[in-house]
Amino acid sequence: MTGPLRVLIVEDSAILRDGLAGLLTERGHEIVAMAGDASRLNELVSRHDPDVAVVDVRLPPSFTDEGLLAAIELRRRFPMTGVLVFSQWIETRYATELLANGAGGVGYLLKDRVADVREFVDALYRVATGGTALDPEVVSQLMGASRHQDPLARLTPREREVLESMAQGLTNQAIAAALTVSERAVEKHIGNIFTKLDLPPSDTHHRRVLAVLRLKG
Repeated sequence: MTGPLRVLIVEDSAILRDGLAGLLTERGHEIVAMAGDASRLNELVSRHDPDVAVVDVRLPPSFTDEGLLAAIELRRRFPMTGVLVFSQWIETRYATELLANGAGGVGYLLKDRVADVREFVDALYRVATGGTALDPEVVSQLMGASRHQDPLARLTPREREVLESMAQGLTNQAIAAALTVSERAVEKHIGNIFTKLDLPPSDTHHRRVLAVLRLKG
């Protein structure tokens, strides 16, 4: 997918909601619907069929975890719709549940750590096309919750770095540049990760998604 995205935005702050909509519209993307709470999320997805839904974590009425719970329900009912959680807060338990079905098409970014609009749009594309886009801090917390468990304990420090980079949605080329190694070395590390996580040969992209989901703990 390289053309305009159809985006649904669920954000309680009108300023942030309208600002995000404006930035995406300026870049040629279509905002199919917006909402200030999650009560009509599934209805809006059913009606407008967006490529990706951008959902905050803390929404009315209690401003606790309504957004994440709605995102989990959305993934259950509309597995082909990408879901990008965009928030100030990390809720590790629900992030784990959001990732649990193994289908990909999910992301979790922190608002105060996204400094570039192009980076955000790239994340939207990855999620809309079945990939993942996880903030490094989210990845770090997921990894921290899982370190005591096999098979993740089998990974070397370098393999953990590669897996974290995969979770952020980086390509092999981007991982190689970030870690200052060759693409061939990255391919070898990924092969080792697949083996140690007991992921049998299949579609490479599918195995990448499954490997990332092992971070759920």
